[in-house]
Amino acid sequence: MSASVYTYLGPEGTFTEAALRSLPEAATRELIPMVSVPTTLDAVRSGAAAAALVPIENSVEGGVTITLDELATGEPLMIYREVLLPIAFALLVRPGTQLADVKTVTGHPVSQPQVRKWLAANLPDALWESAASNGDGARLVQEGRYDAAFAGEFAAATYGLEPLVSAIHDAENATTRFVLVGRPARPAVRTGADKTSVAIWLGDDHPGALLELLQEFAARGVNLVRIESRPTGQGIGRYFFSVDLEGHITDRRVASALMGLKRICPNVRFLGSYPRAGFEPTGMSPLRSGTSDEDFAVAEEWLARCQDGRA
Repeated sequence: MSASVYTYLGPEGTFTEAALRSLPEAATRELIPMVSVPTTLDAVRSGAAAAALVPIENSVEGGVTITLDELATGEPLMIYREVLLPIAFALLVRPGTQLADVKTVTGHPVSQPQVRKWLAANLPDALWESAASNGDGARLVQEGRYDAAFAGEFAAATYGLEPLVSAIHDAENATTRFVLVGRPARPAVRTGADKTSVAIWLGDDHPGALLELLQEFAARGVNLVRIESRPTGQGIGRYFFSVDLEGHITDRRVASALMGLKRICPNVRFLGSYPRAGFEPTGMSPLRSGTSDEDFAVAEEWLARCQDGRA
């Protein structure tokens, strides 16, 4: 494995590259752009790269489904940290292009819902076609295949383009979440402000099946920050659940919840415990009474006394 190589969803000039370069360790790594999320992650699976950064969630559009599906299937990978990046788009064009000249626009599919209102108000007749990434959209404009691309303004210099309009976004404070993924190993060290990600498959479809899954978390006071259903590809109505929850796998309440899930679900894939970006321990949800590590220890000690006849 090349410990000096990190891959990311490319080409150059993507928001993913900007997020990756915000990590201190990026300055000492060789950063290699890839053409898609699957190829980005497969470089880690094959050992060609030590880690990969990919988008996983957007505050406007929700989960990045290709990333959710890739992490849930195939050779296992683990998340070791997350990065939050505020998102604002620029309309990049070839020099000399005016707004009236723009008949075709492109960008990553997740970008379109974030600029839909702006497009309707300013370019109502422009034809939108999706690109593999925002950076790739900028490249396609450079090649003359489209008139304009929605991308980060920082991509303009890379592709010899100009920002015709800057700071475009339909929703204030739009943010994309990225995850740094590597091969399975010990989870990142517990910080007290952590997140754990899992993929969960139900054993069978019956009334209350999802409720039974959720009760494993609720009974232990584990707060869910995201739950999303994804098709398994095995037929209509067959789903798995992608879940993010507060806490670390070494927290007793989280470990107990995961063990409970494993008892009732045929497949639970642990995707990592890692620091929750933008949070300090004091900013996490307060623990319910009876769900701290100390509460679990007291209960186990009481049970041991009962079993030994010392209760």
